[in-house]
Amino acid sequence: MTSVRHPYLDHPATIPFAHRGGAADGIENTTAAFRRAADAGYRYFETDVHTTSDGRLVAFHDATLDRVTDARGRIAELPWSEVRRARVAGREPLPLFEELLETFPEARWNVDIKAASALVPLVGLIRRTDAWDRVCVGSFSEARVARAHRLAGPRLATSYGVRGVLGLRLRSYGIPAALRAGAVCAQVPESQNGVRVVDRRFVREAHARGLQVHVWTVNEPERMAALLDLGVDGIMTDHIETLRTVLSERGAWA
Repeated sequence: MTSVRHPYLDHPATIPFAHRGGAADGIENTTAAFRRAADAGYRYFETDVHTTSDGRLVAFHDATLDRVTDARGRIAELPWSEVRRARVAGREPLPLFEELLETFPEARWNVDIKAASALVPLVGLIRRTDAWDRVCVGSFSEARVARAHRLAGPRLATSYGVRGVLGLRLRSYGIPAALRAGAVCAQVPESQNGVRVVDRRFVREAHARGLQVHVWTVNEPERMAALLDLGVDGIMTDHIETLRTVLSERGAWA
């Protein structure tokens, strides 16, 4: 494990992340999902944010309601008064991210900014609630997380976007590449388009730069074990019971 650079990363062992609260049972990104994860002993949750047409910050993965709720439409084109009536799996309401911060005051959140319109409201919410130590902001867009860092400064934990991960991968091969300053972690898939991302060389390069490596989304115990053997610092999973078992068997469930 690397030394802690930001209070968000203050965890005594490998960080287990409940991906969307534990999406395996179909009620992803809901208060019920996060409560189940909290009851299972998780304190790191992964979620996503979009903004409604009237600027409310909703914890939800997709741009539309269609896939997992009983409603239809693009969140960005609907007011909160309509979005709040949607039910995930036909039964669970969508939460505002602010409500999640209040409901789970001990939790730490890894937040993927899914829409550019959510960036400023998210930074504003973190500032207003003084949640600097509880939130890490990520995005596929390097420009988006770089802007979040510029707006908030070093108080805000951010991960690399795609460009940063590529730069880190190139550096792990000894190829010069520019990297954005200020990130505290690289959050990556094991592989992308058939190309391996996470290997011992990648983890070594990240640790040499003081960065943690968090891998998503890992649901099989064999893959979890292999990544732990590489020395990764965090694993995001839909199957929260499986990851808890794997870490417990290694004495790494904290």
